[in-house]
Amino acid sequence: MAELTLYIGNRSYSSWSLRPWLALKHAGAEFDEVVIPLRAPGVRTLEIQRHSPSGKVPALKHGALTIWESLAIAEYVAESFPDAKLWPEARDARAVARAVSAEMASSFAALRTALPMNVRRKIQGVAITEAASQDIARVQAIWNDCRSRFGQGGEFLFGRFSVADAMYAPVATRFDTYGVELDAVSQRYVASILALPAMQEWIAKAKEEPHIIEAYEAIGVVGK
Repeated sequence: MAELTLYIGNRSYSSWSLRPWLALKHAGAEFDEVVIPLRAPGVRTLEIQRHSPSGKVPALKHGALTIWESLAIAEYVAESFPDAKLWPEARDARAVARAVSAEMASSFAALRTALPMNVRRKIQGVAITEAASQDIARVQAIWNDCRSRFGQGGEFLFGRFSVADAMYAPVATRFDTYGVELDAVSQRYVASILALPAMQEWIAKAKEEPHIIEAYEAIGVVGK
């Protein structure tokens, strides 16, 4: 049994779970995964609170310590595995990486609502609200800016894979799932995220899961 245990939601839908999972994978950490199927019969907030003080996933347990919230877990992973260099080494790049990661954690509610994560499917023809369109434009602006200023030496936002990429990876899957029209830089970035071996592993496991959230599966289905 590994010292680290990550409690996550359904892989198909839980964007917040994917973020620290990718950070742990990139760090080469050995960790156990426990999936708590969200919205499943019998799964209540009190049950999740046995593992997470907030009553939400993800949560990381390291011995007697519990860390919750995706970005906080990613920060803990970065500090615990410094050789993985999960933050850029240059101070200015590191500051921007933290800023865009925090923006991802605190913003883009319209995008999340209009295009919920679902790595099982390809869904076409979903109506995108004006607010969601503005979020999509802002995400692309962030990606273009980071790639232009800091992306030399690699295919990710700051060249090497970083916490910022872990934070934006679920958005990349959303754009792929819903066939969102993107600029060339953003298209290449989405392709780089989806090509990650860890991302491929996550998607493969998601497709094997028996747990379905019908409300998310109904999106894009005629008559629902």
